[in-house]
Order: sequence, then C-alpha cells, then structure tokens
Amino acid sequence: MKEERIHLPDNKKIYFASDFHLGVPTHDISLARERKIVAWLESIKEDAFAIYLLGDIFDFWFEYRHAIPKGFIRLQGKLAELRDSGVLIYFFTGNHDMWMFDYFTAELGIPIYREPILLKTDNHLMVVGHGDGLGQGETSYKILKAFFGSGICQWLFARIHPNLGMGIAKFWSKRSRISNMKNSEKFQGNDREYLMAWCREQEKILHRDYYIFGHRHLTLDLEVAQGSRYLNLGEWVHDSNFAEYNGEKVVLKNFQS
Repeated sequence: MKEERIHLPDNKKIYFASDFHLGVPTHDISLARERKIVAWLESIKEDAFAIYLLGDIFDFWFEYRHAIPKGFIRLQGKLAELRDSGVLIYFFTGNHDMWMFDYFTAELGIPIYREPILLKTDNHLMVVGHGDGLGQGETSYKILKAFFGSGICQWLFARIHPNLGMGIAKFWSKRSRISNMKNSEKFQGNDREYLMAWCREQEKILHRDYYIFGHRHLTLDLEVAQGSRYLNLGEWVHDSNFAEYNGEKVVLKNFQS
C-alpha cells in the first residue's frame, strides 16, 4: 500500500468526500448537485490544507486522447482555483470513474490514485480510498473491474467515436440504482459489512487510527478496534456528508448550502 505523509499546519484541516455521481439522473438535477458541491468547496477553502475526493465523483468518465466528457466545468474550475491557491487535492478513482487517466493531473495538478493509500499525519495513521473490491464479497464486480481496468478493454472503448461512446455510457448510467434516485442501501451489521471485515483484518496486521472510504452509499462511523474507527462518507445524491480532520480527530459532517 502506497504511503503518503502530510504535515498539517496549525489551523488547517484535511477534508474527505466521495460519491458525487455527477451526471445522473438528469442534467438539471446533476447541475444543482454540482453547484452545491462547489458551494461546499468554497466554504472550506480558507482552512483546507488538503482535500481527498474518494471516487465516483462522476457517474461515468472516460478520457479519449483529445476529448473528455461534456459538462462538470464548474467543479473543474473550482478545483483549479483551489489548486492554484495552494490547496492539495487528491483524486481516487471509483467503480464509476475508473477510466480517468492523466487529464486532471496534467491540467489541474491533481494526482490520481487507483488503490487505497496509507496516509500518515503528525498524529494519526489512516487508510484512505474508495473501498470497492476490498475484502470478501462483490465477486461479480471484482470480475468486471478486472475486465474494465484492463488495457485491452480501454483500448477497445477508445476506438469508439466519443458521440457513441458517451451515449453508451449514459445508457449504462441510467440503469444504475443511484441514477434512479433509489436510496436502498441497508447497514448489514458489524459482522456482515465487508468493508468493516476488511478493516478488522487489516487492523490485526498494523494498527491504523482511521479507515476512510466511500462506495457503500452509507454514512458510517464504527469502531474497528480500540482506538481505531471505520468511516464511510456516504453519497451526495440524497445526502451531502463529508469528513473533516483537524489534526486531533476525524468527524463526519453534513453540508447545508
């Protein structure tokens, strides 16, 4: 697992958010959500030292060599503004936007991560990532992830004209649960939540203070072991939750614009 170190200056914070799913279910609803996300970023810009976006920011994303998906310009503009002001931003791919390549890095100075990382601050050790494909379960998804993540699949999709490729993507997105505005995720209990089980297994190997993920579309703050917590950030289609780290602890919060 890749390690990253951050020294957090006094009066500065680290923020975490995930699962914006921009692009669904309709243009107008997605645009309203995008404006709310931009308002949240505006509200934290003065004390944000770093922002971690933990995947599924877009409901679909594919970078052709000379084309990217239409829209989302307000978010990109705000991220560019924050980076230019010195705020560190880290982008993790999720299962909906795994086909991100070098656009955000080249144009916005935002590195892309495809696997969880070990984040070390002055006082804490955290595992940070999207959370998809970890631990037991999701067998069918893991197979699909291996296929869609392969160079062959990406090469084949790149051969499709963008007009057709984006059309296919929108068709897939409209069939997803989140795009139909369904909020049916249920907490499975400490013993059945596969991310919780993964955290417990990892905790046996090395103590971490926090495990921070998205993907589950549930907002969770659970004890993994003594002095160790698993936080899931939820999603922004129905809620607007994020996590804030002030150097002493990580707290889940809700944004109301």
